[in-house]
Amino acid sequence: MESVKERYSAAALEREEALCCPVNYDPKFLKIIPQEVLDRDYGCGDPSAYVRSGETVLDLGAGGGKICFIAAQIVGPEGKVIGVDINDDMLELSRSAQPTVAERIGYDNIEFRHGHIQDLKTDLDTLDHMLEASPVKNVADYKALESRMAELAQTKPLIATNSIDVVVSNCVLNLVSDEEKPTLFQEIFRVLKPGGRIAISDIVSDKESPEHLKADPELWSGCISGALTEAGFADALIDAGFAGVTLDKLEQDAWQVVEGIEYRSATYLAYKPATDEAALAEIEVVYTGPWAEVIDEDGLVFRRGERAHVSGETAAALRSGAYAKQFVMFGEPDTGCC
Repeated sequence: MESVKERYSAAALEREEALCCPVNYDPKFLKIIPQEVLDRDYGCGDPSAYVRSGETVLDLGAGGGKICFIAAQIVGPEGKVIGVDINDDMLELSRSAQPTVAERIGYDNIEFRHGHIQDLKTDLDTLDHMLEASPVKNVADYKALESRMAELAQTKPLIATNSIDVVVSNCVLNLVSDEEKPTLFQEIFRVLKPGGRIAISDIVSDKESPEHLKADPELWSGCISGALTEAGFADALIDAGFAGVTLDKLEQDAWQVVEGIEYRSATYLAYKPATDEAALAEIEVVYTGPWAEVIDEDGLVFRRGERAHVSGETAAALRSGAYAKQFVMFGEPDTGCC
């Protein structure tokens, strides 16, 4: 959307208070980040708190690079951080700050890439270079470009399939159009390694935003009317194939209230099930509590203390981190998982 591009280009040059919620970050990670990045940070949570040493991290909508620069310190020199953003001005800010951060921490494990977060196959820098070398002058040129880009999306995608340990994002997914949001979640699922996970902070609402609010460019670009509902965000993750979807944080106080609709910060966790042969073996499980019974996304009911025979797909889902210590899984090839 043009309103999003214009607003965030301006916000890359001069801070806009209306674009962010108050967030407390660990101050030890902020010391090495240039002040111009800190001044132009627009977020509503801290997904970097879920990152671990040695991981490959993907930050969607990296902006000025703050979350990437924090994550780079957490994953250490053995890890890797990739930030993706569509906005040229934000990319200029993050890329210009990268050498300073690398010098201060003693290594450079960050790469900022140019692309749409809902299309993690198309590298826009590569596309730009192609257009410079061979400008599109007619329909035949356009068809040749389409064919070449389709080939590159398969052979040299912006982000490779099954390559990321954890995907993070901070108050960006709501800016993607409603039509493209399903593709966005599918792309996130695609790039994660089997067993990988997400930690996404975003704005959600307690009720659906009506169309007249969605049509307001100020409200959409302000991270308001494009928000999914609290339940809708979780449903979108389930529809994309994720397991163990958890609303890990939900602010009690609304950030904004528009026409009686409350918009607040939330952080969701979810997991891409493992798909190897051992992970897909049928097993018996026992739900340990604390509830008398629970029901999964497929309608299976697990009663506390009762054995249940589950399919390989269900077993793979139950192995994800959200269910740790809630199930005893019998016949496991590796009993250290739960």
